[in-house]
This record gives sequence, structure tokens and C-alpha cells, in this order.
Amino acid sequence: MTLALIILLPFFGVALPAIFIRYGRNASAWAAAVAPALALVLLLSQAPSVFRGRVQVIFLEWIPSLGLNLTFRLDGLSFMFALLILAIGLLVILYGRYYLSEKDPMGRFFGLLLMFMGAMLGVVTANNLLLLVLFWELTSLSSFLLIGFWGHRSDARRGARMALTVTGGGGLALLAGVIILGHIVGSFDLTDVLASGGIIRAHALYPVALTLILLGVFTKSAQFPFHFWLPHAMSAPTPVSAYLHSATMVKAGVFLLARLYPALSGTDMWFIMLSLVGLSTMTLGAVVALFKHDLKGLLAYSTISHLGLITLLFGLDTQLAVVAALFHLLNHATFKASLFMAAGIVDHETGTRDIRLLSGLRHYMPYTAALGLIAVAAMAGVPLMNGFLSTEMFLGEAVKQSVLGGWSWLIPVVAVFAKIFSVAYSVRFIYSVFFGPKAENLPKKPHEAPFFMRAPVMFLVLLCLAVGIFPVFFIGSMLNAAAIAATDASLPYYSLDLWHGINLPLIMSITAMVLGVAVYFARHQLYTWWDKLPPLSAPAVFEYILHNWVIVPSRYITKLLESGHPQSYIAILFAFTILLAGVALWPLASWQGSLSLSPVDFPSLAIGLVMIVTALSAAIWHHQRLAALLFLSVVGLGVALVFARFSAPDLVLTQLSVEVVSIILLMLILFLLPAKSPMDSSYRRLWRDGAIATSGALIIGVLTFAVLTRPADSIADYYLLQSIPGGGGSNVVNVILVDFRGFDTFGEITVLAIAAIGIFGLLDGMKLFNPQQAPARQFAVDKHPMLLQILNMPLLPLALMVSVYIFLRGHNLPGGGFIAGLITAIALILQYLTNGQQWTSERLTGNYHPIVATGVLIAAITAMGSWVFGMPLLTSWHDHFHIPLIGDIELASAMLFDLGVYLAVIGATLLILANLGKLKPLHSAKTEA
Repeated sequence: MTLALIILLPFFGVALPAIFIRYGRNASAWAAAVAPALALVLLLSQAPSVFRGRVQVIFLEWIPSLGLNLTFRLDGLSFMFALLILAIGLLVILYGRYYLSEKDPMGRFFGLLLMFMGAMLGVVTANNLLLLVLFWELTSLSSFLLIGFWGHRSDARRGARMALTVTGGGGLALLAGVIILGHIVGSFDLTDVLASGGIIRAHALYPVALTLILLGVFTKSAQFPFHFWLPHAMSAPTPVSAYLHSATMVKAGVFLLARLYPALSGTDMWFIMLSLVGLSTMTLGAVVALFKHDLKGLLAYSTISHLGLITLLFGLDTQLAVVAALFHLLNHATFKASLFMAAGIVDHETGTRDIRLLSGLRHYMPYTAALGLIAVAAMAGVPLMNGFLSTEMFLGEAVKQSVLGGWSWLIPVVAVFAKIFSVAYSVRFIYSVFFGPKAENLPKKPHEAPFFMRAPVMFLVLLCLAVGIFPVFFIGSMLNAAAIAATDASLPYYSLDLWHGINLPLIMSITAMVLGVAVYFARHQLYTWWDKLPPLSAPAVFEYILHNWVIVPSRYITKLLESGHPQSYIAILFAFTILLAGVALWPLASWQGSLSLSPVDFPSLAIGLVMIVTALSAAIWHHQRLAALLFLSVVGLGVALVFARFSAPDLVLTQLSVEVVSIILLMLILFLLPAKSPMDSSYRRLWRDGAIATSGALIIGVLTFAVLTRPADSIADYYLLQSIPGGGGSNVVNVILVDFRGFDTFGEITVLAIAAIGIFGLLDGMKLFNPQQAPARQFAVDKHPMLLQILNMPLLPLALMVSVYIFLRGHNLPGGGFIAGLITAIALILQYLTNGQQWTSERLTGNYHPIVATGVLIAAITAMGSWVFGMPLLTSWHDHFHIPLIGDIELASAMLFDLGVYLAVIGATLLILANLGKLKPLHSAKTEA
């Protein structure tokens, strides 16, 4: 339960900042910090058991037929990532309180940040691969909203779109790879997948699965050639950049490498793909970072470089390389978050991030300069800093590998080359900005930031020092637990001592530092060389590909298909449907099966003929809208009679209720439309429509005949047998709706609620103007006849009583929440029709929005209530009770779910119809529907 709370708390806290912003910015920030702070406390309480090697797993069955269950695990690896997500997230919230201006919607910002935090926690704790992909995509969506937070800026919109396109495409590849992986193992449970490494690597689909999964990893963690989206995500507010680059978004990819390491590693393909991509990314990011004049741009490319380093370490495929990767990942999170926050302080207090304009800021911002110096030293790998230790481990593993045979020297050489540029851009970050002569003509006069804006940087910088000097004390146990969880094996001995003697990695590191400083002071010559290179803009390439490969073909297809006539769209849809059905039916040797048809009796024949005649009449006189509506209502009544003929009373009640609501809806619409629709069908179109209709009728007739004359295995017998013992009700239809297929019903009422709210938003305050209308035409001289008012007075309480009766008996007899809800809605709508909008609104003063929300909420709580008892979602409970004076009675939890359906249907129906009745033509203000 503790693990579930850790994951859910950020989601529970999403709305709090927006609610508390009315009490001030401090209140909003405190409200945003409550949920992650509680989650962090709960996480730290699990540290002793996690460090002892215990793996905590919680399991809730969700959709077992698809292999998708709500199952989460907390081991050393997920603990380490969850700690980074929550701890740095809290620091970002504190930093963001002082970074955001008063014009920024702080409540929305913190809400999005908490949603993103929850999604990341879901990724790192998911014990089901499909669930992991679900949270993975949620991180892409929430990061899109965060990157594009300043939506008034074109660069923010472009950067957000680029990030979503690349990471979303990678997410689709990851989903395909995960499905293949689940097919190979026979389970999507992470425990089973990690235990099946040998089976996976020996399978013929291993190369395909590995390639697809690595595509997801490389796009998420900005690996070459998908790295270009990350620098353009710098258009986000700096708190977002600090969070995405240090503990969350880009770390999701390398987390997946660590998580799936036992299952996918150990092959040449793993080594080649990760090593080549890691080396390329590390080198490219380090070199390009030196030439970036934007502080955040420099840090973005340095992030790309360090992510490439971590990817390369996983590619080296040794247990100590995994330790080094996780260690550097921890270190990178601390110094990169602090550096981004320092860059944000510089931007916030000077008004610019252009390094060419910045100089000598230590005179104005001495504390920020000192903090930045320590953080940069950690990034450059200076001794006594945490970055030094992990870099030494990386160089040691690079030297020891021999997979490439005679070419094995290439990896350590390229690693040193990348580190040279890493030192160079680190020196540029600190020296060019904080040292040298005082900068002049800055957009703002620089000064030191508020203490609480510097406090997160201070904490992270102290952590860089503490880990660099006392690594075993601060992270030894956590690193060991994370590495064991990642490798799924006991680790060989490794040392986190500060001094290992004079060895090759130390010499390589010192050489890189010296040459890096030299490269910095020779940077002007390098800038000249860089400026001579042909310009290559990643956004321009991305926009070119997007425009020529996606937008232009889409426009051509749209122009080809979009005629502006709904008839054409429906014709295309029906034509393709008929074609597909015809292709499927063509191989049949005989249309008639082994069964004989039932004899046609007179009532069935009469109902069928009436429906045929009225349907044809509606088609022939469709230009006469009122007449067509009357014919359609007869068809609807005929359908209800068909249901009654074949003993389906629930469907009869549903059809009649829906028919009444539909007729009222269409009548309200017709009141606002011309009496006749224009004759816009040419003879050519009539022949086309006739051919499609005839073909469709033949296909449907053949299909119906083939199905009815063939035996079919149906699940109906299962529902009939299990209705009472499994669902506690003898009305099989209602039990199916609220129990066996309750998830479908919940989805339907949710869609109904969303549609109703959307329609209300469209109708609210709308004024109609249609020059073809005849507003003077009235359907009746007396808008509210007295006879109708008198008849309606007893009808309302009677209809409400009937609806309650229909609802209460629905679990065992024909009825239920959906039908009862429609009856109640019809009764209330009659009040609007009888007495008018104003009279009824004065008496029905309530708002229909809460009714809809309450219905959906009751259904959701009832559905999830089974989890409290360790049962799958929507598992119902039922039992018999004896009540004095009443007798034996059966109660079922599904009735609460049905109550949610009842309220949702009432609220949604009234929300649409009552507001549709308010609409009036502009030039007929006195007309009331």
C-alpha cells in the first residue's frame, strides 16, 4: 500500500496548486510540494528494506486477458530513480516559485509538473511492460505541455511539437518491441521477462524486439541521430529544463536500458548498437556544446553528451560498467540540475543567456558564481567532486574492454577526446560568464537572486561535494542495491575510494583536463573553423521532412477526398465498407448454411412491412424535414416492436426511451432550421447513391442470411448461467451492463459526460442567424397550452415514481439505471416543453454539471472499491438480507454502479436538451422553443 501511495500522491496533488493559487503564489507552491514531500517520506521509509535486497511488489488485476495488470515493484533501481524524481522535483518546485513571473499561471505550471512527476514514477516502478509503456506515453504528453508552457512563443510551440513527434514516434516503436517481447516470453510481467533472458536472446525475433526497444530508448534519451529535439526543448521555463535534463524525461531511456539489461544484454548486437550510438552521441554533444552561445543550449548539448556516455557504459556490457553508468547517472542528475538552475538565475537577473554578452558576473552575483564553479567542476570531473569518481570508473571500463579486438583502443581514445571538449565547455560556462571584465549594456542590471531561489542550487552543490569526498557513506548502499537490481546478479568487488594510485584512467583524466583548458583558450580559432562549416539547422531539417513527407501528402489526400459535401464522405465510407465485406463474403461456397430459417408469422411480417414503407418514405420525403422525422419515429417504434416480438423487454424499454429523447432533440433542432432542405442532389449523385444503397442492401442481406443459417458459438450461455451466481441478478442484460461488461459501460457514460459538457460549451451563449429561416412561423398559436400544463402536473411525479421503480428492479427484472435515467430526463424535459424555459429554470435551479460529474464519480468509486478487498476492477458483491416487515431482500454493489449510470444519463441528457431549448434566432428574440 505504501508503494501505491508513493505513485499516486503526485496525481492526487495535481489540482491543489490551481485551487490554492487564489490564496497567493506561496500557497500554490506549498500546495504543490505537499504531495511529493509525503511521497518522499514514504519512499525513504522503505530504504532499509530495499538496501537489504528486498523487492516489494504490489499486484492488482486489471485486464488479464491482454496481460495488462496494475503491478508495481520497488527494488534498488526503482528506488534510486524514484528518489531522484521526488527529491529534485521538490527542489524544482521551490526554485519555480521564485523563477516564474506573476504573469505566469503558476497553478497550471505546478499541476503539469506533478502530473509529469507521477508519470515518471509510474515508468520507474511499473512491473508490467504494457503499464510501463502507458506511463511512458504519459511522460511524452505531459512534457509536451511543459515544454510548450509559454504557448505565446513560437519557439516554445515548435520545440514542444518536435519533442512530442520524436518521443511519440519512439514510444510507438517501444510498444511494438514490448509486444514482441511479451510474445517471446509469454508474459508482460517484468519479473518473468527478466528471468527469461536466455529464451529472449535465442529467439529469432530478438533482433527485431531489440531494435524497436532501442528506438524508444534513443528517442527518449536524445541519442544520435534523434538528439536534435532536446536542445530545442530549451524554450521551456528553466525549472522544466532543470527537471527534464536531470532526473526525469531524458533519464527514462537509460532507465529502460538498466531495467531490461538482464533480459536483452550479452549479445554482439547489444554491444554494437549501444556502443556506436553512445560514442557518437557523447562526442557530438561534447563538441557542439562548446560552440553554443546560449547557456541553456550549452547545457542541453552537454546533457546529450553525458547521456551518450551512460549509453556507452551499458553497451560495454560488464557488471562494473553498469555500476559506473548508474553512478554517473546519479552524479549527472545533481550537477546538471544545479547548473540549469544557475543558468536560470543568470537569465532571470540579467535578462539574457547569451554568453557573448555575459562577463564578470561574480562581481554582482558572488554566491551564484561560487555555486556554479563547484557544479561545473563536478561536470568537468575535477577531483573531490562526484563527477570525478564516475568518470574515473568510466575510463577504467573503457580501457579494460577488448570486444573490438585490435580496434579496442578506439573507445578509450574517443572517450578522452569527448572529455577534452567536456572540460572546455565547462570552463567556458564558468569563466566566460562569471569572470573577466564586468559586462555592460545588459538588458537588466544584474544582482544576486533571492536566497530561496539559490537554496536548491546550494543543496545540490553540497551533495556534489559530499558524494565526491564521502561516496561510500552517502550513496554506497543505494548504488550497490541499484546495480544488483539492474544486473540481477551479485556484483564483483569495486571501490569508491578517492585514490586508486597513479593509473591509466587517472593519466587519461588529467590529460583531458589539461587539453580541455587549452582548447578553451584556443576557442576563437575553433569558432572560425566552425563558422566555415555548412549550416545545418535541425529544426529546418525536421520541418522539411514534416512538410514534404507528412503535410504535403496529407493536403493532397485531403483535397482529393474533401469535397465539402457530407453525402460524398458517407458515400466513400459505405463504398469501402461494402468492398471489404464483399471481399470477405466472396470465398463462401454457399450463402446458406446448415440451419433452416424460422417461419414468418403475420405480426413479424406486418412490422417488417411497416418499417420498410416508413423507411422508404423518410428517404423519399427527406426534404420535408418534419415529415421525415415522423417517418423515422415510426421506424424507431417498429424496432421496439421487433425487440418485443423476440422477448427482449430491456431493449424495448431502452429503445422507447431513446426514441422519445431523440424525437425531442430533433424537434428542437427542426425549430431552428428551415422547414425544407434544399434540393442539392444531381441525377448523377442520385444514381451513385442508389447504386451504393443497393449494393449495401445486398451485402447486408447476404451476410444476415449466412449468419442466421449457420450455427454459432455464443457467449450468451455463459452469461445466462453466471448471471445469478456471478452477478447476483436474474436480469441478464442489466448484469452484463453493470458487472460482466461494466468497464464498457463506464467508458460509455464517461464519453456521454464529455460529449454533454462539450455540447453545452458550444451552445452556451450561442445566437443563431440563418437567412433562410422563417422565424415568424410558429408550430402552435399557444406556445404553452393549458391542457398540456394540466396533464403534465400529475405526469411528473408519476414518471419520477416509475423511474425509481424501474431503477430498483433493474437487477432482476427489465429496467436499470440507463432506462430509469432516460425516463427521469424525459419527465423533466416535459416541464421545459410545457411551461417554457424561464418558468422551469426558476423552479429547477440546480446545475446539471455536478449531476454528470457525480454519476461518473460514483461509478468510478464503485468500480475501484473492489481493489480494497484485493479483487479485480469492477468485481461486484451481492448477498441476501432479511429486513423486518419487508422480508428477504437482495443487495448488490452493482446497484451503486447503476446509480452512477442513472445520474450520468440524467445530467447529460438535460445538459444537452435544456440548453438546446434556450437557442433563439437573432432576429426572433421573442420566440421561445
